[in-house]
Amino acid sequence: MSRRVVLADDESIIRLDLKEILEGDGYLVVGEAARGDDALAMIKELEPDMALLDIKMPGLDGLEVARQVKDSHTLVVLLTAFSQRSLIESARDAGVAAYLVKPFRSSEILPKLAAILNPALIEPLVATDSLGADDKIETREIVQRAKELLMTQRGLDEPAAFEVIQQSAMRARIRMRDVAQQILRGEFVG
Repeated sequence: MSRRVVLADDESIIRLDLKEILEGDGYLVVGEAARGDDALAMIKELEPDMALLDIKMPGLDGLEVARQVKDSHTLVVLLTAFSQRSLIESARDAGVAAYLVKPFRSSEILPKLAAILNPALIEPLVATDSLGADDKIETREIVQRAKELLMTQRGLDEPAAFEVIQQSAMRARIRMRDVAQQILRGEFVG
């Protein structure tokens, strides 16, 4: 079954590029918007698996849209040209699953989206929904701390640090959380 996606960016060329990349990889783009308020309405109506939202849009910005759909099943990924720490913290508080820094290439974006949408790589199986939500939050926090440590120790930007964790998890066939814990304990050699 194709993953359903809503795209929102006030630059039509970015929406067009993203749509082409996603559809070429089997995603189903069910809605496109140039404004945040339009994107919010689409997300509520269409209930996609994922929403890719530009951080700066007319109407509502991507963070506000993320805040308003935080309790839905739609994963929110922010698209931004910025990577300041304050943005990362605000995005995390808004329930954003990840963010992608523009400009991006399909070779970068597709593996990241696959990891975000593939819970087996990120989250362990949990018996109840309430434990699952707490575990997801804890997993994101552990991965975030590991990314920050890699960024500091190796001089990487956020996408590169994420990729180190993601690729190591895929190679070892373990969860990203497990790789992140190895990094935090100083046991990571990747």
